[in-house]
Amino acid sequence: MSETSSTNEENKLPLNGRRAIPPNYSNDEENEVPEMETFGFIPRGFNPRDYLRVVDINMFKDPHEINKQEHHTDKYYNPKLIVRRGQAFQIQIDFNRPYKPETDQLWLEFLMGRYPQQNKGTYIPVLVGNVLKPGQWGAKIIHRENNSIRLSIMSSTTCIIGKFRLYVAVLTPFGILRTRRNSATDTYILFNPWCQLDAVYLDDEKEREEYVLNDVGIVFHGNVEEVKSRSWSYGQFEENILDACLFLMDKAELELSGRGNPIKICRVASAVINSRDENGVIAGSWNNSYDNGVAPSAWTGSVDILLEYYSSKQPVRYGQCWVFAGVFNTFLRCLGIPARLITNYSSAHDNNANLRLDFFLDDEGKVDTRLTKDSVWNYHCWNEAWMTRPDLPVGFGGWQVVDGTPQETSDGMYRCGPASVQAIKHGHVCFQFDAPFVYAEVNSDIFYTRMEKNGTQVVEKIDTTHIGQLIVTKEVGGDGMVDITEEYKFREGSDEERLALETAVMYGVKKQSIQDTTYQPQTDVDMDFQAQKAVLGNDFKVTITFRNKSRNSYTATTYLSGNIVFYTGVTKSEFKKHSFSAKLEPSSSSSFDIVIKSSEYMNDLLEQASFHFFVTARINETGKILAVQKAIMLEIPTLRIKTKGELVAGKETSVIVEFTNPLKQTLENVTLRLEGPGVLRTIKKQFGRIPMNSTLTWEVRFIPMRPGLRKLIASLNSNALRHVYGELNVQVQKP
Repeated sequence: MSETSSTNEENKLPLNGRRAIPPNYSNDEENEVPEMETFGFIPRGFNPRDYLRVVDINMFKDPHEINKQEHHTDKYYNPKLIVRRGQAFQIQIDFNRPYKPETDQLWLEFLMGRYPQQNKGTYIPVLVGNVLKPGQWGAKIIHRENNSIRLSIMSSTTCIIGKFRLYVAVLTPFGILRTRRNSATDTYILFNPWCQLDAVYLDDEKEREEYVLNDVGIVFHGNVEEVKSRSWSYGQFEENILDACLFLMDKAELELSGRGNPIKICRVASAVINSRDENGVIAGSWNNSYDNGVAPSAWTGSVDILLEYYSSKQPVRYGQCWVFAGVFNTFLRCLGIPARLITNYSSAHDNNANLRLDFFLDDEGKVDTRLTKDSVWNYHCWNEAWMTRPDLPVGFGGWQVVDGTPQETSDGMYRCGPASVQAIKHGHVCFQFDAPFVYAEVNSDIFYTRMEKNGTQVVEKIDTTHIGQLIVTKEVGGDGMVDITEEYKFREGSDEERLALETAVMYGVKKQSIQDTTYQPQTDVDMDFQAQKAVLGNDFKVTITFRNKSRNSYTATTYLSGNIVFYTGVTKSEFKKHSFSAKLEPSSSSSFDIVIKSSEYMNDLLEQASFHFFVTARINETGKILAVQKAIMLEIPTLRIKTKGELVAGKETSVIVEFTNPLKQTLENVTLRLEGPGVLRTIKKQFGRIPMNSTLTWEVRFIPMRPGLRKLIASLNSNALRHVYGELNVQVQKP
């Protein structure tokens, strides 16, 4: 077989009985475009050089030039042209002679992928006309001078998102002459929240600056009573991040023709952010062992994770919910979809979506860990993305919940959303996607159920207010916290809340009725549990208070169980058991203090330094049980960051990170990380050990890249201590 015929064989498309063209998944692959496309017979003496020929194309693609300025893409660390759809941009074409509009005919071609097709939006011919129509492809000449013309080009508001190849085509009597393939004229087209006709249009400039252009955010963690915050570097404008984000859609095998639709993009991205299906970006680990990887708490931002995945094509180890949400936020903002990171405190992970979390108690009133399968996460992070929902009735556009943390499967894959926040609030959980699961995360009730010897279940207490009691996000234009609970649910106990619940049940959310079980709570005695502020490595005390509202004397046999838990509410070990008998006088309150010693908890402590206390009390005279649970966070020391002298873009400077070990033990295997978008790329350093009470000092020399208000973020990670952060706002001066 000759060489020529074998290459012809290879160029033939693979046969497939269902479609003439293979699926077009890859933004990177290319087809060959002929420079001379003849119309048949070419006469002797024909010389393409006699016709209008393109000598050069100027894309005005530098950050300070008109295109990137007007399209809000000047921050992208990328030398190519980046524009937003539905908005005009300019290019200049230089020819070998002056352009004659009467006789010369030319057009532009934008191509994407290996099999460009006009009806799929992957081959776009743009004719030069006299007028630009809003939201439709078109081009018109706005300036002619010597051998050059300047074009204003309008893209469609439904155009697919990604990297297009650009050709200029000139018509001659015998065929079409095209410019050579030139990667310097490649054009990225992104979503446009500034354009009223775009599905992601957001009408508030301050919100656009926050939800699209801000490259640093805040993750709220801890628990309801002790909200903690840390900075996260999204870094959506950093070098190669845009290409990495486009690669995620290739990896998820999203057909190129579907990439203009933010609903589809969010749905496939929520699956590809986690590694549970098709080797996505981040491998989750919730078991406190992070061999061959980075502990979730050590990451300071998304850039390292996305770049590692883009180069290795293998899941990056390891993440937990805020890492999935941080990377997802980078992906959305990078493509131009307004996005924010949300924290839901006391988030229900309800395994059978029946709006009820069952905590089973044994005869003595202690929690039976064997039977209890549901869990309450201290907090759970997800994302909201802003878009219209033409697939739903009017009124359900706006913020949509999307979640990349693998919790439950949806249509056979670990993904969640987009689910309309408005639909969740009103109980319209019939609208796609995954609204019942999110509704349960913020609205479930906790049932404390005692199993009797004969197998009957006695419900001892129902807590309707514990789950989803606080839902927050970062404020626009600042680092503060905004309470958005009311966007997800009506006020507890209001008529509207009851109506929303009835609607959700009507639309198929399972809600078990109390009638299935006996339920007679003890109403004349209240029990409360409080803890004083607890600092890591110190003793602290907790207080149980009873209020007897009756005229009877009671005695209460009380159990306290202190557990070290993962932030997902799953217990690692019980470190404290304490029981006592409390005498409750009529119409009075009585308090009981219990001391928790550091020696009891330090050995088993997990990285988020989080405890979960269950207190149950049996009123001996009536046999009724009172139950309360509470999560407590220890105060963790922080890193201190200081700069030496002023920071000037392009000039070397240094910054100092300090940490004092407060524990009564030496810290082993200490790793420090420091990063700041626009200031410095992530730098890591390993330190062997830090003895107790001693201070570690690390000086980093670097050259700040861009002027403006920036943020430095540092983290410390070690075997015994994680979730140690520090941050500093710095002003980088212009040179």
